[in-house]
Amino acid sequence: MENQREHLGSRLGFILLSAGCAIGIGNVWKFPWLVGQYGGGAFVLIYLVFLLLMGVPVMTMEFAMGRAAQKSPVKMYKVLEPKGSKWHIHGYAAFAGNYILMMFYTVVCGWMLQYFFATATGTFEGLDAEGVSEQFDQMMASPLRQWGFMAVSVIIGFFILSLGLQKGVEKITKGMMIALLLIMVVLAVHSIFMQGGREGLLFYLTPNMAEIRRAGIWNVIQNAMNQAFFTLSIGMGGMAIFGSYIGKDHALLGESVNVAALDTFVAFTSGLIIFPACFAYGVRPDSGPALIFKTLPNIFNHMAMGRLWGALFFVFMTFAAFSTVIGVFENIIAMFMDLTGFSRKKASLLNGALMLLLATPCAFGPNLLAGVHPMGGSSTFMDLEDFIVSNLVLPLGSLTFCIFCTRKAGWGWKAFMAEANTGKGLKVRGWMRFYLTWILPMLFGIVFVMGLV
Repeated sequence: MENQREHLGSRLGFILLSAGCAIGIGNVWKFPWLVGQYGGGAFVLIYLVFLLLMGVPVMTMEFAMGRAAQKSPVKMYKVLEPKGSKWHIHGYAAFAGNYILMMFYTVVCGWMLQYFFATATGTFEGLDAEGVSEQFDQMMASPLRQWGFMAVSVIIGFFILSLGLQKGVEKITKGMMIALLLIMVVLAVHSIFMQGGREGLLFYLTPNMAEIRRAGIWNVIQNAMNQAFFTLSIGMGGMAIFGSYIGKDHALLGESVNVAALDTFVAFTSGLIIFPACFAYGVRPDSGPALIFKTLPNIFNHMAMGRLWGALFFVFMTFAAFSTVIGVFENIIAMFMDLTGFSRKKASLLNGALMLLLATPCAFGPNLLAGVHPMGGSSTFMDLEDFIVSNLVLPLGSLTFCIFCTRKAGWGWKAFMAEANTGKGLKVRGWMRFYLTWILPMLFGIVFVMGLV
C-alpha cells in the first residue's frame, strides 16, 4: 500500500520552507560582493528585473508540477507526462543534482559553524587582517576540523528530517527563519547608524554608471542574470517537492512572488549589514569572495561590542546555510522515499551515512587531497561539484521544466495554467504564454552557454 503523502501544517510553513531552501549563502555572501564589484545600486536593479523574468516563472512551474502530481520529481513526471515519453529521466538527474549540491554545501555550512564558534570565543580578537587570513588558512588545512564540522551539519540536518515533516522540518525551519530575519534586522539597523557608514549606504543604493562602464555593461548583466537565476534554487525539483506538500487554496504565481520577495529581502538586507561596515572601517567593498571570511572578522575587531555583533552575524550566516541544508535534504529524502518506499526515519539514517561519505572528498580537498585538481589548474573538488550544479544541473533543469510546462509534447500549457491558477491570488495570464514558451527557454539557453564558456 502506498503511503499517504505528508502535508505542511500552514501556508507560512510552506513559504518559509521554500524560502529557506532558496535563501542560502549565495544570497548573503555572494550577493553583497557581486554588488561591490559590479557598480552598486545599478546591479541591484538589473538583478531584480531578472529575478522577476526568470526566477518567478520557473518556480511557479515547479510548484504546479509538484502539486498536480503529489509526488517528488522521480515519480512526478510519470504522473504528468504523455504515455511513452521520456521526460521522467530528468527526475533522476534532479535527484543526483541534489546530492552533488550537498557534497560541497555541507562543508561550507561547517565553515559557518566554525566561524560562529571562533567569533563567540574571541579567536579573532586582537588580530589584524593578516592574522584573520591566517586563521582561515589554518581552518582549511585541518582535515579533522573540516570533516568534523561537515559531519555536524549532516547529522543535525538528517536528525531534524527524521522527526517528520511537520514536527521536524516545518517547526524547526519556521523558528530558524524567523530568528534569521530578526537577527538580520538588528544587524542592519546597527550598521546603518554606524559612524562613517553613510558612504557605504550611498554606494549600495545609488546606481553608479562610471562603475558599470569600468566593469563592462555585459559583465554586469551577465552576473545579475546568473545571480537572479541561481538564488532561488530552481531547476533541481526542490520547489516541486514543496508544491506537493501544499493544498489548493492559493494560486501559485502569488506564492512564487512571496518566496522570491523573502529571498530578495534577505539578500538586500545583507548588503545593508555589510556595506556601511566596510566603508566605516575603510575596507574595499569589491574584495570578492574573501569579504566574509577574511575581511568581516577584522571589522568586528574594531567595533564596540564586536564579539557580540560578530557572533550574531555568523549565527545568522549559519541559519542561512542550515535552512538550505534542511530544504535540500528534504528533497533528497522525499525522492528516496518515493523510489524505495522506506520510512522517513530509515531514509534519514541511510542518507545521513551516504552523505558523510559523499562529502568527504570536498572536506579533504584543501588539505589531504590538496594535490588533486579534478578540473586542472588549482581546482578543487568543490569547484568541480559547484560547476556541475551551477552550470549544468540548474540551467538545464530549468529549461526542461519550462519546455515541459509549455509544450504539447510535455504536460502542456493548459494543464500547467489550470493547476497554477487553482486557488486565490495572483494568476498566470494568457498573454504570458509567448514569453514563457519561447523567450524564457532562450534565456536559460544563454545562461547555460555562458556557464560553459
